[in-house]
Amino acid sequence: MNIRLRAASDDHALSVLWERSVRATHDFISEDDIQLLLPHVRDAYLPSLEVWLYENPDRSPAGFIATGGDNVEMLFIAADQRGQGIGRRLLDHVKSRHPTLSVDVNEQNPQAHGFYRYYGFVDVSRSETDGQGRPFPWVHMVLKQS
Repeated sequence: MNIRLRAASDDHALSVLWERSVRATHDFISEDDIQLLLPHVRDAYLPSLEVWLYENPDRSPAGFIATGGDNVEMLFIAADQRGQGIGRRLLDHVKSRHPTLSVDVNEQNPQAHGFYRYYGFVDVSRSETDGQGRPFPWVHMVLKQS
């Protein structure tokens, strides 16, 4: 398997992966929210962030991580490939490129929160709303320096 930088031609496949992953892990988000966010993810987030893909042998994406500076903005794994170490490998990859890392994780997504804690992130603060002001509290985390 290979980690490579995103190309614009990847955006459709990454959007599909994002949508399927959100449906599998974000049960607190409504269908309306997903449909509202999808074009924003595809047309604004993916092109504006540094995005790394983890490719399957057939070159389909198994997951991706997107950073804005030292902040992990998105980390999504194909729903049928979760639990195989792909998220850890993607975090290892961006950690090697950034001296510090932070992430905002939805409080209502305990699996993601637990994953980041297991990796070595610690909670530093909390917001009542997400970045768009919606009632999805965020836990702000930073990676402990080793």
